[in-house]
Amino acid sequence: MAKAKCVKVKLVSESGDFYTTTKNPKLPHKLKLRKFDKKTRKHELFEEKKIK
Repeated sequence: MAKAKCVKVKLVSESGDFYTTTKNPKLPHKLKLRKFDKKTRKHELFEEKKIK
């Protein structure tokens, strides 16, 4: 069987809200995306964390 080409990651904001997404594991840097935070009702910076 082939290995999975994408890895699931969690994008977490400073307020604690999160999204899950996939990324290519060959990327050397961590994802940083600007997305809508439902708790603060503003666009915030979300940073990649590991899924436990």
